Amino acid sequence: MNTSRELKLSVIVAVYRREDELRELLESLSLQTDKDFELLIVDDGSPESLEPVAMAFADRLRIRYFYKANSGPGKTRNYGMERAEGNYFIFLDSDTIIPSSYIATVRRELNENYVDAYGGPDAAEERFSDLQKAITFSMTSFLTTGGIRGGKRHIGKFQPRSFNMGISREAFLATGGFGNLRIGEDPDLSLTLWEKGFSTRLLPEAKVYHKRRTSLRKFAKQVYEFGAARPILNQRHPGSARLTFWFPSVFICGLLLSLLLIPVALCGYGQSCAQGCRITPLFLLIFPGFYALYIAAVVISATLQFKSIKVGILSKITTLIQFSCYGYGFLRSQWNLNILKRRPEDVFPGHFYKEK
Repeated sequence: MNTSRELKLSVIVAVYRREDELRELLESLSLQTDKDFELLIVDDGSPESLEPVAMAFADRLRIRYFYKANSGPGKTRNYGMERAEGNYFIFLDSDTIIPSSYIATVRRELNENYVDAYGGPDAAEERFSDLQKAITFSMTSFLTTGGIRGGKRHIGKFQPRSFNMGISREAFLATGGFGNLRIGEDPDLSLTLWEKGFSTRLLPEAKVYHKRRTSLRKFAKQVYEFGAARPILNQRHPGSARLTFWFPSVFICGLLLSLLLIPVALCGYGQSCAQGCRITPLFLLIFPGFYALYIAAVVISATLQFKSIKVGILSKITTLIQFSCYGYGFLRSQWNLNILKRRPEDVFPGHFYKEK
């Protein structure tokens, strides 16, 4: 694309139900310092139409509302891109709140250093619940796997996430947009973009406030699905596998082993070395000690970040859930896909759209 060409931005929100969250998102979009964008609300088959919520902002936003049969977020975003008038599309999820400078920041970044697709970081707003803040910590902190998504060293090779993502019309036409994955559809698109010669980038200043999940059960299910999706993505995109993808599985297996070592050490059972000497049982506590220090670091870091010991303690729980559920999903997917050679669609049918 010629970077001197005027950017015409189309913001696309794929939404299913979530009336209150949509209202908050629209309120934040109405406060943008740069109002030169169109807004498409694509209702993915909500039982009750969201048109009254959307059109209540028609006097403040250049807004269009569409209603379609339920198909999932990826296909719904494609539906929006097919009907958008702009030459650059921005995706925002309904559970985000947008700082007033967001559109201005994206426009400035793209004018100064154009990229075919971008992603931005997310954070927790002060008014979010303690649990939402803890989940945000686990998904974004440098102490967890979330750190690899928002770190500045990954700016030039970043896999955008669709709650805060942009893509040019040219890239959409070349790739067809989101594929047939319901889970992991955003990294799938990023990998497809790279394979077709397009570039992606992190825009560190294009931040949104992301509410994420509202219960531990929903969060556990989400990260499990993310873990299961990774081997599917690696299979769809040969050469995309990375050693770091194994980290949550290795971490949780090591944690379970360390818990087994504690009673062994405390009961006084040692091992004989080659010279017949005895290794002190307390030596076995080094491994559990590492995990204790790590968990303490998580609690302290989250407490300082959010100025709340409650958030710090909750972050310990959400981080362990993140590692264990993602790791289990990853290992189960690896076993079925790469050892048993089963089809991903048969093992994880919920990860795919059903062809009609």
